[in-house]
Amino acid sequence: MSEEVSSGRTKKNELWEWTKALGIALILAFLIRTFLFAPFIVEGESMETTLHNSEKLVVNKAIYYLQEPKPGDIIVFRAEKTRDFIKRVIAVAGDTVEVKDDQLYINGNMVEEPYLAQHKEQAKQQGEPYFTNDFPPVTVPEGHIFVMGDNRPNSHDSRAIGPVAVSTVVGRAEFTFWPISSIRMTR
Repeated sequence: MSEEVSSGRTKKNELWEWTKALGIALILAFLIRTFLFAPFIVEGESMETTLHNSEKLVVNKAIYYLQEPKPGDIIVFRAEKTRDFIKRVIAVAGDTVEVKDDQLYINGNMVEEPYLAQHKEQAKQQGEPYFTNDFPPVTVPEGHIFVMGDNRPNSHDSRAIGPVAVSTVVGRAEFTFWPISSIRMTR
């Protein structure tokens, strides 16, 4: 009789251990997804050739608890209540941004953008004089950043919507994980 009682307790203990383990795993997954990392699907071509439509990437949600976004970061931000955008940070609060003759200037200083080289070359080959249209100087207000897509002619960004509030930033894109053939760091 003691073997049956012992066997019943062992099964109950094992079931309880599995329930606890599953509960802890679910809580950890929820916390990681909410505060640390989240998957994101690129929609559209505004970040071509850096990121491609339908690629899946991991967004680091914790990084901006520790530091502010900086120029060059590729970020995801809440553009509308139900829609997130992915763009590159061009300038931060206090900076003045301008494009003249297809050249980016921050605070009057010319900025190299090597991630645009392929696009600019294609534009020249197609007989288009500029890849990025000129726009007058914009000073980024406190608590905001200026963002643009790498595919400038096909990007709805700060040139149209204005500087983006830092409070709307979801996180920084770290790496693509799908398709498997395209696994890479995004920075």
